[in-house]
Amino acid sequence: MAEKSESAVKSTGGCQCQVDALITIDGRGQIVLPKEVREKADINAGDKFVVISHQSGGKGCCLFLVKADYFSETVKSTLGPLVKDILA
Repeated sequence: MAEKSESAVKSTGGCQCQVDALITIDGRGQIVLPKEVREKADINAGDKFVVISHQSGGKGCCLFLVKADYFSETVKSTLGPLVKDILA
């Protein structure tokens, strides 16, 4: 995708979120992250992630992946406002 997309959304704390890729779930429930996304996020084989889900109207609509190494009290306290800004 483009280096800096028109779809970028600024949030509190200087965080910037944007759409980097469109992915598909295969028949076994697995996804493949494009190489560019893995490189940009410094994702390597064996990395562990916390999966955070969000529901709207009783149905799951959003998943957030956070590297387990970074999932600390600081991330937890900033994740709430970030999610509110993204979904607002």
